[in-house]
Amino acid sequence: MTMPEHHFADHSSPENGQPDDTAWTVERIRALGVITDIATAAQIFGLSRAAAYELAKRDQFPVAVLRFGSRYRVPVAAILNALHLPAADEQPPDPPPPAT
Repeated sequence: MTMPEHHFADHSSPENGQPDDTAWTVERIRALGVITDIATAAQIFGLSRAAAYELAKRDQFPVAVLRFGSRYRVPVAAILNALHLPAADEQPPDPPPPAT
């Protein structure tokens, strides 16, 4: 079964603050690894970096945020779950063992 490709618009690039026309696909989000920084998660959710930090401080970010000292990290699985996307490529079930 093939899943439809989902696209999420980026609103700005953290490097230069300019609009970024690269879409967030399921594959691109998964490629982030296990956790990502809050600025990246903010882009995925269409939030500004400042809004993301403010929401995280108030425990109102769209998903649970992990805080390590002054750094915030966001689990990628939580992002996918919040967007109602599968956490991993869906694999077909293994075929039954041959009858003997």
